[in-house]
Amino acid sequence: MDTEQIVRTFVEYYEDRGHHRISGSTLLPPPGDPVLFTTSGMHPLTPYLEGRPHPLGRRLVDVQRCLRTTDLDEVGDSTHLTVFEMLGTWSLGDYEGVRSLDWGHRFLTEGLGVDPGLLHATVFGGDDQVGLDTASLELWQERGVPVELTVEDNWWSNGPVGPCGPDSEIFLWTGDTPPRSTPTHDSRWVEVWNHVMMRHRRLDDGRLVPLPQRNVDTGMGLERLASLLQGEPSVYDGDVFEPWRRLVPGLWSLDEPSFRLVCDHLRSAVVVLGDGVRPAGTGRGYVLRRLVRRVLTLLWRDDPSRRLGDLPVELVSHTLDHFRQSVDPALVHGMLTEEERRFTRLLERGRQVLARPRFRGPLDDEDFHYLHDTHGLPRELVTALRQE
Repeated sequence: MDTEQIVRTFVEYYEDRGHHRISGSTLLPPPGDPVLFTTSGMHPLTPYLEGRPHPLGRRLVDVQRCLRTTDLDEVGDSTHLTVFEMLGTWSLGDYEGVRSLDWGHRFLTEGLGVDPGLLHATVFGGDDQVGLDTASLELWQERGVPVELTVEDNWWSNGPVGPCGPDSEIFLWTGDTPPRSTPTHDSRWVEVWNHVMMRHRRLDDGRLVPLPQRNVDTGMGLERLASLLQGEPSVYDGDVFEPWRRLVPGLWSLDEPSFRLVCDHLRSAVVVLGDGVRPAGTGRGYVLRRLVRRVLTLLWRDDPSRRLGDLPVELVSHTLDHFRQSVDPALVHGMLTEEERRFTRLLERGRQVLARPRFRGPLDDEDFHYLHDTHGLPRELVTALRQE
């Protein structure tokens, strides 16, 4: 089953159960939101989780693109991407978590054909403010799904304050042996779906108060699910990366970790550009700039002649189409190459500045501040140039 078939099957399954599909919003949160990018499917729905009536009703389903800079250092493993899509469902004060878990289990096993014996669940075990999630535990026991109780791993929030609640996560076994151990003790259990019972609001002082309504918020990473269903060893081997697997090796000779980082960051940069962000020295623009420069630094490490201008426009078009972005691929391609030119000029200037006698010895914080404020050279770039 390819990625688009998974999306259709998922949306239709929940539409048949009274959910209305909402349009997945851009990576950019609404004005006034303090975060730089949408990090989860629930993020754009926060006002409705807090009680505002949604125009489409109490049952919703969508496919939301997300960006997580917190995962940058994990990019390259088998399950993490910087930009990805999240399959999501919501009950806004309608049904409870047990029904959500029931439907989720049926969707995986009956809708997608997952072997029930390869599933494991985790459930919130309770703490000094909220008790054991007995209802979820009993549901999994009735289904014959093994359960592990945790505390911190099964509490979901989108920040230190705001909507939050206990969750139950569903894991799929990926090992080449019969399932063994538990998700917190064996990494071959891969999380595929999180069902959050969004019932609380955490205040500044750490106390929990009830939300106006009892919600359920679920999220399932599309690329991760697709690669597991397709029997692939990583998200970089699923069908959405097929054009990258086909075209990039003939362009640049890269080992597997480098290939993954280059493909992830370039794909992410295309999506960020497609949502209207432009490279800059701060905020969202700096995240974009950092993605592009990490790619260039890696590419030039082995061959300084490598250029983003050689990147096939087909890869840009494929990415924009997949994320349903109506932007001219040639325009996005041109912005990538222009950012490359800016970085090249910055490197040339940086080498000239660092060749001055003042900067030939050890650098202190004052030196780094001067280089950044006067010459636009961030600390990590200075460090990299001095290692050349």
